[in-house]
Amino acid sequence: MRNMLMNELEANSETSLRSARLEKMVSVEWVGQTVASLCWICSVFAYGISSTGDWLQLCAASAWLLANVSSILSSKP
Repeated sequence: MRNMLMNELEANSETSLRSARLEKMVSVEWVGQTVASLCWICSVFAYGISSTGDWLQLCAASAWLLANVSSILSSKP
């Protein structure tokens, strides 16, 4: 009986976590920031990487994208 309750609690917790992640992923803020960081990354490649500043731009945009993705993975229900 206890195992059944624990399994049910774990399943509910996992479903709740998925729901929280999905809710955050469809928020205007998260989508906007993610699209902006991806556009920034694409623009660096479109214009070419020819200087230290270009590499810094690429690092900044990549860090922003990584932060957005990690915010989803670290979401709590």
